[in-house]
Amino acid sequence: MIAVTPDQFKSIPCPTYPEIRLSLLPGRKMAKLIERHQPCAIHIATEGPLGLAGRRYCVKRGLPFTTAYHTRFPEYIHARSGIPVGMTYTLVRWFHAPASAVMVATQSIEDELKARGFKNIRRWTRGVDTALFRPGEKDDELYPWARPISLYVGRVAVEKNIEAFLALDIPGTKVVVGDGPQLEQLKGHYPKVKFLGAKVGEDLARHYRSADLFVFPSRTDTFGLVLLEALASGLPVAAYPVAGPQDVLGGSPAGCLDEDLTKASLAAMSIEPGLCRAHALDYSWEVSARQFLANLDPFDSGQAFPETASPKTAALAPL
Repeated sequence: MIAVTPDQFKSIPCPTYPEIRLSLLPGRKMAKLIERHQPCAIHIATEGPLGLAGRRYCVKRGLPFTTAYHTRFPEYIHARSGIPVGMTYTLVRWFHAPASAVMVATQSIEDELKARGFKNIRRWTRGVDTALFRPGEKDDELYPWARPISLYVGRVAVEKNIEAFLALDIPGTKVVVGDGPQLEQLKGHYPKVKFLGAKVGEDLARHYRSADLFVFPSRTDTFGLVLLEALASGLPVAAYPVAGPQDVLGGSPAGCLDEDLTKASLAAMSIEPGLCRAHALDYSWEVSARQFLANLDPFDSGQAFPETASPKTAALAPL
C-alpha cells in the first residue's frame, strides 16, 4: 500500500487551522506518483487538495476509485466561517458522487448522508490498538493533582465543543491532551485546567490509563477514535447522545450519554473499568482492514498503465 501525503508536496497552513497543511497545485505531481506506482486500486481519504487531484486524475481517465467520509467538514466550516451547511454539503456530495464506494464508520453517518443524497455508501468501521491502549497502574507522578482525573484527548478547536468539557462543575481535575488553534486562548480562560499538549504512542497510552474518566464533548464527530482508545484503556466515557458516541457505545454499560454532560460525567465515574475494556475488544484492526479491502474497487493496472511496473495495493490521497 502506497500513501500519498501532504509532506510530499509544497504546502501552506490551512487558514484558521495552521496545524493542517494544504498542498499547492498538486495535480501534476499526483499524476506522476500514481503512474510511477501503477496501483491496482485507488482510495481517496479526504476532500482536500490531494483528494481533489486524485479524483480529477481518476475521472479524466475513467479509473474507478473509492472515498471515505471521515469529517463533518460542512459543520466545521460553518462553525468557523458561518457559511451555510447546505452549501458546503452540495460541494462535498459532488466530490464523492463518482466514487464506486463512499466509506463511512457508522450507521448514523450512513443514514445522514443518504438523507442528503449521497450514493454507494459502504461501512468501514474503525479499529483500535488494544495492545498499546490497555489498562494498567495509574501514574500519580504523571497526574499529581486531585482525583478523579477527567481527561479530554483531541484537537483544541471550536468544532470539538471543548468548552462544554472545560466548564463542567465536577470534582477532581480536568486534563486536556492535544493541540489546536484555541489552545492559548483557552489556557487563559480556564487556569485551573491542566493543558498538556499533544502526546503520541506509549506516552499517550499512559495518559489514558492514568486518568479516571474520559469526557467527549463533541457533537459533530463522525466516529471519534479517541473513544475506542479510552475504552481500551479501561476508561469510562461521558458524552452527548449524538452520532459517534451513540454508535460506539450503543447500549453498552461502558459509558454514559446525556444531554447534561455533568450528569453523564458523574454517572460514568462509577463504571467498572473491565466493562470498558471488554467493549473495546469488539473493535479490532483485523476487522477494520478486511472491511476496507472488501470495499476497494480494483482494476487491471496493466491496462490502466501500459508501462510495465509492479502493481501495489492502493494509492491513498489523504488531504
